[in-house]
Amino acid sequence: MLDVIKQKIEAEIERLSHELTKELPERIKAALEHGDLRENADFKAAKERQAFVEARLDHLTTRMTELSKIDVKEMPFDRVGFGSRVKIRDLELGDDFEFTIVAGDFIDLDAGHVSLASPIGRGLLGAKVDQEVKIALPAGERRYKIMDLTTLPQQLEEPAG
Repeated sequence: MLDVIKQKIEAEIERLSHELTKELPERIKAALEHGDLRENADFKAAKERQAFVEARLDHLTTRMTELSKIDVKEMPFDRVGFGSRVKIRDLELGDDFEFTIVAGDFIDLDAGHVSLASPIGRGLLGAKVDQEVKIALPAGERRYKIMDLTTLPQQLEEPAG
């Protein structure tokens, strides 16, 4: 799990670094050749993109630093945390949901990923199987029960197959 996330971040850092050092300077240079910068939409767009890419690279670098500090050996075996596969039941609706708790801004609901930073991720953090939790969502408070849990340390102990 950690390796997959690190690979995704590294790939994005590489792509953005290339854009920042190769593509954007060429776009800015070409825009400068068009003259008056006050009404030059290409120049403005390239500079805005440059600022975005720099901010995103800073964010990704911070995320890599955070991930490098995660020690799976220190993670609990019986509580929801980063990398946990969780099955919960909405106690009001009776619906079950299964997903994996992922870091930061890696959210892919179609793939069954919920961010640790999201209200559900934060609300489930530290919960155990059969525990009921109340989570404040934008649509109101919901009650869930942890039906099943496989923590990251447990997943890493499972034989590959």
